[in-house]
Amino acid sequence: MHLIMIFLVLTLAWLLRTIDLPKTGSWTTRAYRTLLLFLFPPLILLTTSFALLCMGASGQMIGLKTSWFGYLLALSFWVFAGLKFWQLVGEGLHTVSQIRSYPLQKLKGKNCRIFETDIPYSALIGFWQPELVVSQGLLDSLAPERLEAVIAHEEAHYYYRDTFWFFWLGWLRSITFWLPKTEKLWQELLILRELRADNWAAKIVDPLTLAESLLLVVSQPVIPVNNFAVEFSAVASLNRLNERIEALLTTDKIKYKINWWSWTWLVLVFLPLAAIPLHN
Repeated sequence: MHLIMIFLVLTLAWLLRTIDLPKTGSWTTRAYRTLLLFLFPPLILLTTSFALLCMGASGQMIGLKTSWFGYLLALSFWVFAGLKFWQLVGEGLHTVSQIRSYPLQKLKGKNCRIFETDIPYSALIGFWQPELVVSQGLLDSLAPERLEAVIAHEEAHYYYRDTFWFFWLGWLRSITFWLPKTEKLWQELLILRELRADNWAAKIVDPLTLAESLLLVVSQPVIPVNNFAVEFSAVASLNRLNERIEALLTTDKIKYKINWWSWTWLVLVFLPLAAIPLHN
């Protein structure tokens, strides 16, 4: 019976990932659909594996015998997920420890760490309470009003706690890299994150100045960051860059509104747990 449950859930996860990404609609609709396609498969795999572990390797369910093989598959998946989690936590703590060795400076009223490199770079790095890291190259190359625009963008990431939430999303990405469209969905989430931050910053600074700052920064070499960091120049491919610029220059601003009814599908994620009482 364990193998039947695993097969059904894997089939559901795979089929769900064959659905095309939304290309039209409001930012909110696009974000919810992308999150559904990204989140549902790994979450239902985790709850199904957890249910199988609770049932154990022996016994039967609705007249069908369970097996050690299905139990070991569920255990292996949770061990793999746990190892990936602690790997990301370790990398994050190491990076946070490293940036705290950088000199601290007040910039536009904000505490930030100064990173000694000629490459223009800014990022928010950490978990729930991330720190702003700005390169000396950014300070030297941007005019004060453009620097203010970059800082406003990073403030938006802090406001939405993007480093915290994308750490968890990055973990789910790492344990389901083998599912279809995982990377495509991840890139879509990144651009949606940046569009939201750009929109928030555009309420504080001039959108044109923000767009000009973006063009200047993304034309420079890229410094790779991990799941617990968000940077101003993220998702810098030409198409994605054009999308961010067009969004900044349009008069139609993003209306970010939480619709809790759109999250009711999460209830389905816990359905495998309902099978636990059926096991004996």
